[in-house]
Amino acid sequence: MSRHPITPSLAAASQPRRARTPWRRGTRPGRSQGFSLVEVSIVTAIILIVSIIGIPAINGYVIENKVPEVAGELQRYVARTKANSQGTANPYADIDTSHLGRSLRGSSVVAVDAATFGRVAHGLGGNGTSTGLISVAASDGGASFTLTLDAVNDAACPALSSLLQRVAERIEIGGAGNTVVKDARAATPLAYSPLAAQEACRTGDLNTFAFTVW
Repeated sequence: MSRHPITPSLAAASQPRRARTPWRRGTRPGRSQGFSLVEVSIVTAIILIVSIIGIPAINGYVIENKVPEVAGELQRYVARTKANSQGTANPYADIDTSHLGRSLRGSSVVAVDAATFGRVAHGLGGNGTSTGLISVAASDGGASFTLTLDAVNDAACPALSSLLQRVAERIEIGGAGNTVVKDARAATPLAYSPLAAQEACRTGDLNTFAFTVW
């Protein structure tokens, strides 16, 4: 019995077909496609713009949420200091920043220099080393004392002064100018004004708050 030879067309049909790699016009088959320099530059520019716009907003949001915690620590400090000074003439004559540092050394809200207690950073602006600090000094011959916070961001206005006006008789804000927003001991007492406090602040870490306590 004779065998019929397999024709070329049948032989080709019996072999498995190889998948053809699609390729776009103008490119070579098998060559991987990557990002062009122009595409990378555009993406980089977009990320940079978003960062420039977003970082200040995020920083302001963080500071705004820290204000109640910082104010709470200072309110407790003022309350303890006033309680311990009752019945003493000129009780605050020797008070200074180290007194504040020792009182707040265990705080998780403000940063205290554990070596000298002479540097307390409030975390509401500044760098926490040479700016963004809280200082304490006697005033009115020791009859009162003043808490001063420098380099405070405008995101803390007017919440910081609104919270501390409960314990401070006089509040002065240095920003757009030196503005007294409360003075309970003036000849004509000045009631606290949150609107005046807001208007007294400048944009950025450029504000100083002075709270005087009797």
